[in-house]
Amino acid sequence: MEKQDDICSKHCIHNDVVEKVSGSLPDDMTLNKLTNFFKIFGDQSRLKLINALLLSEMCVCDLAAISGLDQSSVSHQLRILRQANVAKYRKSGKIAYYSLSDDHVREILEKGLVHVNE
Repeated sequence: MEKQDDICSKHCIHNDVVEKVSGSLPDDMTLNKLTNFFKIFGDQSRLKLINALLLSEMCVCDLAAISGLDQSSVSHQLRILRQANVAKYRKSGKIAYYSLSDDHVREILEKGLVHVNE
């Protein structure tokens, strides 16, 4: 049960703060894109693949061996990562080598790891 002291007695006390913050928030479309981006990191299989790609560019076979997933599952997860612009690939003959799209992904994951290990 909520204490009465925890509830604001007025609708808005600090209009200047509310206006400043409201004007600085991202719009709904941007928040939707950000929500979808962070959902990518909400799957353990994808996180295994992203962590592996932090260390090295790899093909599907090697990612399957490291992650414990079958090649079909790895390919499916990589497709999701590519569509979200988290991973990219290059072809060398018949083999596709995957890597992280850019350093932003690396920074986000590294910050997340630091946070959970505090």
